[in-house]
Amino acid sequence: MSSTTSVPDGPGSTELTGLAASELAAKIAAGEVSAVEVTRAHLDRIEAIEPAVHAFLHVDREAALDAARRADEQRANGTPASPLAGVPLALKDVLTTTDMPTTCGSRMLEGWTPPYDSTVAARLRDAGVVVLGKTNMDEFAMGSSTENSAFGPTRNPWDTDRIPGGSGGGSSAALAAFEAPLAIGTDTGGSIRQPAAVTGTVGVKPTYGGVSRYGLVAFSSSLDQAGPCGRTVLDAAMLHEVIAGHDPMDSTSVDAPVPKVTAAARDGADGDLRGVRVGVVREFGGEGYQQGVRDSFRTAVDTLTSLGAEVVEVSCPHFEYALGAYYLIAPSECSSNLARFDAMRYGLRVGDDGTRSTEEVMSLTREQGFGPEVKRRIMLGTYALSSGYYDAYYGQAQKVRTLITRDFEAAFGQVDVLVSPTTPTTAFRIGERVDDPMAMYRADLCTIPSNLAGNAAMSVPSGLSTEDGMPVGLQIMAPAMADDRLYRVGAAYEAARDAASEVSLLDRVPRLEVA
Repeated sequence: MSSTTSVPDGPGSTELTGLAASELAAKIAAGEVSAVEVTRAHLDRIEAIEPAVHAFLHVDREAALDAARRADEQRANGTPASPLAGVPLALKDVLTTTDMPTTCGSRMLEGWTPPYDSTVAARLRDAGVVVLGKTNMDEFAMGSSTENSAFGPTRNPWDTDRIPGGSGGGSSAALAAFEAPLAIGTDTGGSIRQPAAVTGTVGVKPTYGGVSRYGLVAFSSSLDQAGPCGRTVLDAAMLHEVIAGHDPMDSTSVDAPVPKVTAAARDGADGDLRGVRVGVVREFGGEGYQQGVRDSFRTAVDTLTSLGAEVVEVSCPHFEYALGAYYLIAPSECSSNLARFDAMRYGLRVGDDGTRSTEEVMSLTREQGFGPEVKRRIMLGTYALSSGYYDAYYGQAQKVRTLITRDFEAAFGQVDVLVSPTTPTTAFRIGERVDDPMAMYRADLCTIPSNLAGNAAMSVPSGLSTEDGMPVGLQIMAPAMADDRLYRVGAAYEAARDAASEVSLLDRVPRLEVA
């Protein structure tokens, strides 16, 4: 494991960056510390360790401090915008922002500043949350390691020789490196939960349609979902309530009340799960799962049982086909969505010297603008949608999707939540799987079914693997629009996990510095 040492103390900066978002919010609300002080501490932290982590693609120091000053002014006037007003956040660079570039980790959009804010970004601003900057990601959210970013990989703060997960590794690394107390990710096949698992943080994929996709640059429209990331379950819940809710700008947005997730997290922290039925998914385990992951999962299940939950085994027989179905559906939608990057409207344009045709300019632009993984998925999706193959591939994958949804419905008829490991292994080393796409794809083995079905799912840290000392995640899955169940069970487990250890998991994260 890479050697790390503590960042030298600044004027209160180390203390502030080590606090949970809920704790910072309470201190800001009580006037014990200003939003400007909190923001400056995190900006200083980013400046100190970014060369070692590379979590951010863009940081706007002055805009962040201006937003913090506004939050302080509102608090002084007795009109704070929300309970999280003044708390800093890292935003995945796939959500449009009018004041910062949105690159999606691609040369195709390098330097592009959108003309409108995504609904998520707008709601964060309205809530007084301070956006520090935009985080690194696999290009157009295609990947499981953040190695596919056109701007270089992000590194895992637990061991900088390892990946921080993907596609949202920048957001998860920012949390684990104490560069931000909150982050936003997006989850198409596990891109919130898998990074959370391998960095020892909390990540939630809300019910599909529970958080607006307006302004989320599309990869796979029927799967993409923005969601909250934090270092504690309560932090994620508080952020969830800020960004969730119906949006008329998004035709897939669910017009229903937001589940009371913050109340559920606070209730769950008392550790009482009596009356809660928990199902262990039989199909998630065994061959291909790292021993340390299996051991951590078994310990987590024992903990849930000790809290009063009724734990039973549940079979979801079609989950084994989820990976294959996903890698037909997602690339098919990707090939359609990315057709808009044609060098004619916005973004990169190559070879437009007056001598080439539209088709030649388009071809040259896509050749230089898209990376290998994006090209691979576009080709796969285009083939699956082509005449003569649509029914054989895409159509069959959609039928499997229906069967997986029915598996969930049957399971949730027996239990309140399902649990599994979040990922089969801990974080692998950078470069280890770049030449083996199938090994990379299997990192999302446990997370993909919830995307295909559209239900809610969370990853909460379940400790460290005995094999390599790296974080392991416990995945909790709940029915659509029952997101509050995730937070109740997750918070109860988190409290019991920390009570059983002399040192909390967060206190074990190495405090990086640059030599």
